[in-house]
Amino acid sequence: MRNFLKNTLLVLVSIALCTAAAEGVARWLEVTDDADVAARLDEIPRAAGVQRAWYFDDPAPLPNRGKAPPEWYELVRRVEASGHTEGTRRADMFKAWNSAFVGDPCSHPYLRVAPEHLFVYDPPDGNPHPRYRFMPNATLPNGLVTNAYGFRGPPVPFVRTPKTVRIAFVGASTTVGAHHFPSSYPEYVGHWLNLWAASKRLDLRFEVLNAGRESIGSTDIETIVRQEVAPLRPDLVIYYEGANQFLLNTVVPALPRPDNRVLPPLPPPKGAGARWLDEAAKHFTLARRLRTLLAATDTPAGVPVDGGEWPKPAYDLVWPAGVDERDPDIGRPDLPISLPVILRDLDRIRATTESVGGELALASFVWLVKDGMVLNPIRHRQILEYLNKSYAPFRYRDLERLAAFQNRVFAKYAAANHLTFLDVARLMPRDPDLFVDAIHNTQTGVRLQGWVVFQELLPLVEKKLASGAWPKADPGAGMPSENPAFAPRELNFTCKTPPA
Repeated sequence: MRNFLKNTLLVLVSIALCTAAAEGVARWLEVTDDADVAARLDEIPRAAGVQRAWYFDDPAPLPNRGKAPPEWYELVRRVEASGHTEGTRRADMFKAWNSAFVGDPCSHPYLRVAPEHLFVYDPPDGNPHPRYRFMPNATLPNGLVTNAYGFRGPPVPFVRTPKTVRIAFVGASTTVGAHHFPSSYPEYVGHWLNLWAASKRLDLRFEVLNAGRESIGSTDIETIVRQEVAPLRPDLVIYYEGANQFLLNTVVPALPRPDNRVLPPLPPPKGAGARWLDEAAKHFTLARRLRTLLAATDTPAGVPVDGGEWPKPAYDLVWPAGVDERDPDIGRPDLPISLPVILRDLDRIRATTESVGGELALASFVWLVKDGMVLNPIRHRQILEYLNKSYAPFRYRDLERLAAFQNRVFAKYAAANHLTFLDVARLMPRDPDLFVDAIHNTQTGVRLQGWVVFQELLPLVEKKLASGAWPKADPGAGMPSENPAFAPRELNFTCKTPPA
């Protein structure tokens, strides 16, 4: 018996050591891959005075990073047990939901499957936008760290202090970034701006606010700027979003139903083992590579094995009559892909920002899609599924066409309103190794995105500093002594009948 226990222990220790060694090798290979991809930064023109070495310098660890309370891990367990884990279900448990949006949770089409518990807050105007805020002063089980405003990132004092320039970034998931990533692109931008200021021996500091959050649109962002960002009196608000209202059915009135003879079937729901692997892949390189390997054995019938575009049913793209695709009239109410709504909200964001002494900057939005694009069918499986399942049945060429049109509209709106336009889409390398899907980046891709924004932003910064507009002589003038309270409360509920 003793020999059996010794042998068992020896086997377990050997497995553990081998696994640790394999994880180390996998991480080394990933670092090597990232170093190769990082060479892409030389494709990005550097602004005057910027040192290449800064790209490799990381933001300081967050001083407000702590540990999630045990009861939050219990909430995660309850979500896992429910079987409702698609999308962002785990993170949804730690959002403070707008009570006007929630209403009766048992009647809500999405939130009714919550594990009989939500955090909610009461909006000051009774408006259902924004649909949620992140919990304030929190470290979530998935790694997200928030400050007192529920924004991702380090603490930022409410009252503006002298010799500071405050920049707020607004948008959706591509702004807040993956929760388990150590840094978002705005955090990189803020860090590099401070390195630049130090290299110039400037007696000032840049403060960054990341007010982004996933799954929101321009109307949510407008309310976020008005209710949450404007009280903090930013000098600049940067808007980066272009996917959550990218509705191509606005130009395809007769959208064909998916044809199972043409389109591959959707995969069955993931089992517990696959969900566990997805979670482990957030933290372990070996798990990510194992997931990629397993995906290679799960290619639906009818899908090109070379990584090309999947078969699509025929449909007609109907462009609005009289719209000049190359030089669009931004005042037209029939612009496609929700642009009239977005431009209306941008008008309001701009007015709100200017009313508190700041200004708006608008960025072009990056899509990884091109007619005839061929990807690695294993390594880039998530990109293929995003474009060919999430955006089925639309063709690559139409996605590419509409993405370019959207950016032309953004550029023209910026020019018409004398706004700084950050052309991120022009400069961001389209290397699929930088992307998780067609719009979200890997951690290396997030760093490169921040590097692009940094280069595009620096000329404006230099202009403002040279003119004396930044930093403001008394940036806290007229501000109240503290931010309006944001105190989420718990909502426990029991639905009479389980959702279908």
